[in-house]
Amino acid sequence: MLLLLLAVLLVHVLLQRQARWPELPYRWNPWATLRIDAAPDRFTRMRLAALDRDPVACRAVLAQAPMRVRTLPDRITGAGCGFDNVVEIVHTSVEVGPSFSLTCRAAVSLALWERHVLQPAALAHLGSAVSRIEHFGSYACRNVYGRATGRRSQHATADALDIAGFVLRDGERIRVLADWPGDGPHAAFLRTLRDGACEYFDAVLGPEYNAAHSDHFHFDRGGFRACR
Repeated sequence: MLLLLLAVLLVHVLLQRQARWPELPYRWNPWATLRIDAAPDRFTRMRLAALDRDPVACRAVLAQAPMRVRTLPDRITGAGCGFDNVVEIVHTSVEVGPSFSLTCRAAVSLALWERHVLQPAALAHLGSAVSRIEHFGSYACRNVYGRATGRRSQHATADALDIAGFVLRDGERIRVLADWPGDGPHAAFLRTLRDGACEYFDAVLGPEYNAAHSDHFHFDRGGFRACR
């Protein structure tokens, strides 16, 4: 069914380019350039994936986000470690504490999550917007879980970020370690953030995944899909 829909939309786009049909609305056009401000739809992940193959387009989309970033040079830092098309994030739509490095594609996912999940969830569950994200860092040349052997972590290519907590505009502090358990508004807020991140990142891991993630959310753009 999805393939049929894509075929119909492709015909529409080809005819539109020949000025025979009006332009497709954004929500129905899987080939439209991703918009940070647009509500997520069935083609959001497809548009995100397109940025993986087009660094220039990715930077153009990232420029839509309320982020202060610095471009970093591509580099190799070890076997299986290094990055390309990476920015140092100094400030997003909120304060972030120490700056951190992310690939452009992961930074776009973060911007989407902040706009469409983080702030709406904070207002809905806690009645105050988020002013600061507290994190454990992003890029690190290491294996999964810091083991001596095994595959490289997504952190090794700056495709991952570990988030430990949040500070609200009213000064309240929410921590994954302390506030995930239970069924109160803090826990509901954190679960909404975890679930919503799965729309924009490839792997989203939290306290329900294993003990190593009991105190943070791991968000990454990587080689496999997980929402735990």
